[in-house]
Amino acid sequence: MPDANVRIPEEAKDRLAAIAAAEGLSLRAYLARLAETLLTPAERAERAEKARAALTEWNGYAPTAAEEQDLDSELDRRLARVSGQ
Repeated sequence: MPDANVRIPEEAKDRLAAIAAAEGLSLRAYLARLAETLLTPAERAERAEKARAALTEWNGYAPTAAEEQDLDSELDRRLARVSGQ
């Protein structure tokens, strides 16, 4: 497989290299593993839809769009509070 060159700030490269080294990996191996484990937006949406379907089947949970928005807003508020933002 051919390699790709990615331009990032030197500080970011150094940080990623240090994280990789702490895990016993090269920067290349660490980034490859990271790419394999992160979900794309489409994959996240697919998982969310599967979770919604499972909850609906399991207990009838089927929030409206407005309820989802309210729950998302509440989660954002709580996350902001605990992260000090």
